Amino acid sequence: MKTRHVLAAALACLISAHAALAAEPPRLVTRDGRHALLVDGKPFLILGAQAHNSSNYPAALKPVWDAARDLQANTVLMPVAWEQIEPEEGRFDFSFVDTLVREARQQGQRLVVLWFGTWKNTSAQYTPAWVKLDPKRFPYNLDPEGRANYSLSPFGEATRQADQRAFVALMGHLKKIDGAQRTVLMVQVENEVGTYGLVRDFGPAAQAAFEQAVPAEVLARQKPKLASTGTWRQVYGEYADEYFHAWAIARYIGQIAAAGRAVYDLPMYVNNALRNPLEQPPKPWNKDFASGGPTWDVIDIYKAAAPALDIVSPDIYNPESAQVQANLRLFQRADNPLWVPEIGTKPVYARFLYAMLGRGAIGVSPFGVDYFDYSNHPLGAMATDKTLVEPFQRVYRMFAPIQRQWAQWAFEGKTQGIAEGDDRQPQQLDFPGWSAKLTYRLGRFGEPSWGGEFAKPAAGTEEPGGGVAIAQLGADEFLVIGHRVRVRMEPAAGTTGMMLRAEQGRFDARGRWVMERVWNGDQVDYGLNLPAEPVMLKLTMGRQR
Repeated sequence: MKTRHVLAAALACLISAHAALAAEPPRLVTRDGRHALLVDGKPFLILGAQAHNSSNYPAALKPVWDAARDLQANTVLMPVAWEQIEPEEGRFDFSFVDTLVREARQQGQRLVVLWFGTWKNTSAQYTPAWVKLDPKRFPYNLDPEGRANYSLSPFGEATRQADQRAFVALMGHLKKIDGAQRTVLMVQVENEVGTYGLVRDFGPAAQAAFEQAVPAEVLARQKPKLASTGTWRQVYGEYADEYFHAWAIARYIGQIAAAGRAVYDLPMYVNNALRNPLEQPPKPWNKDFASGGPTWDVIDIYKAAAPALDIVSPDIYNPESAQVQANLRLFQRADNPLWVPEIGTKPVYARFLYAMLGRGAIGVSPFGVDYFDYSNHPLGAMATDKTLVEPFQRVYRMFAPIQRQWAQWAFEGKTQGIAEGDDRQPQQLDFPGWSAKLTYRLGRFGEPSWGGEFAKPAAGTEEPGGGVAIAQLGADEFLVIGHRVRVRMEPAAGTTGMMLRAEQGRFDARGRWVMERVWNGDQVDYGLNLPAEPVMLKLTMGRQR
C-alpha cells in the first residue's frame, strides 16, 4: 500500500512538471553569446513558412496549410492587419485570428504573428481607412519643403496611440485564446519600416526633436562620430538624419511592443529591408536604402530605443553569396539572435539554409510559401505549385525530425554550417580537434587531378547549390547533413587521425539514431560525396596514438 502511495505521488509530480513546462510561455534565452527559443521549456528550431501578404483571410488559408505541409514546416508566419481587426475605430474583429489559431492547431503548426500596423514595407497601406483619410490627425512624414511623404510620421502621437490600442487588444485576445496552448511563438511588430526617398521627417515635431541632445541611451550604444554629446548633427554629422530617423521609428515601435508585452509577454522582433552589408564602412544614406529601418549599422540604436524588442532580423532577397554571409554575420550578435523571417524562394536560396541553421539561427522562413496564384518574381520563384517548396523541403525534411536536438546543439555551440559560394571555391569549417574540408562540383568517385571525365564538373552543378551543416556530438563524433558537396574530415594540425565509421541513417521519433547502412570503400575513398538529394551521416573519427 505504501509503495502505491509513493508511485502515485511520483506520478503526480511528473504530471505537474509536464504541465508546468507546457504552461511556460515561449521565451528567448542567451548563454555564452548564443541564443535559443524555448518552447514548452526546450529549445525549438523554427522551420518556417511565411504566407503571402494577402492570405490573411479564412478562405485563403487552405493553400497556406497545404504548402506548409509539403514543405515540412513546423511554423507558419501570418500577417494580421490593423485594417482587418479594427475596420471602425474602437470596434475590434478577431474572427480571422480565431480561425487562424484554431486551424493551425488542427494542422499541427505553430504560428508567428506579423503585425501590419502603421508601417508595412514602409507605407501605411495596412492601416484602416479611418487612419488613411485623416492626415491631420494621423500625419505623414514631411520633406524639407513641407510636402507630405507616402509614409506615416513616427512623431504622429495620435497614430502611435491608436496603433498601440489595436496591438494591445490583439495581444490580449491572443492571451485569451492561446495563453494555455501556446500556438503563437513570437510576434513581429510592424514590417520593414523606414522611408524610401526621404531621409527623415522634417515636420515641426520632428525638427524640434532633431535639435535636442542625443539621448544618453543612444550615446551609450551607437558610437559618436564627431562629439561625445550634443545635438544629432553635432554628434553624428552627415549620418545624423538617418540615425535620428532610426531612433524615432525604434522608439515608436518600442512603445507599442512594450505595451503589448505588458498584456501578453511573447518574444517580439522587427524585420528589415537590407542595405548593402559589403559597404564597409557604411556611407551616409543616399536614397539607396530605407532610411530609419533597422539595418545592420543601426542595430544599436534599435536596442537603445526599443528594449522591448528581442531581435532585429534580416529579410534576405539578394542571393549573392558574399552578401548573404555578410548579413548573417552582422545580424548574429551576442545581444541579437539570428532569425531570418524572410528569404526568397528561388531554388538558389535553398543552400543557404545550411549556413543559417548551422550558424545557430533560431529559425528561418522562406517568403510566399503559399499555393495562392501569385508570385513575387524576380525576388522569389515563379512557381505557385508544389515545385515552389521542393528545393527547401529537401533541407527541411532533414532537420524536421531533429529540430529539438539541433536547436539544443546549436545553443551549446556545437554546430556550424556553410553554403557553396558563387565562386565555387573550396571552404573549411574548423571544430575542436578536426576540420571539415569542403569542395564542390565533383563527381561521386575519383579525383579531378586524374583528368578526362574525372576533371569535368558533375552534372547538375551548373549553378551553386551545395551546402552542409555539421554538429560535433562528441570529441570525435559528428553529424553531417548536406547535399552536393564533398566532405573530408581531417585532424587538426599537429595531430593524426582517421575516419573509423560513417553511418547513413536518421533519428526516430524518440531522438534515437537509426543506422541504415555503413559507407565504406568507394563511398569514402575520395571523401564523403553528398549527392543531389540531402543525406544524414553520423561519423566516428579516431585519433592515432
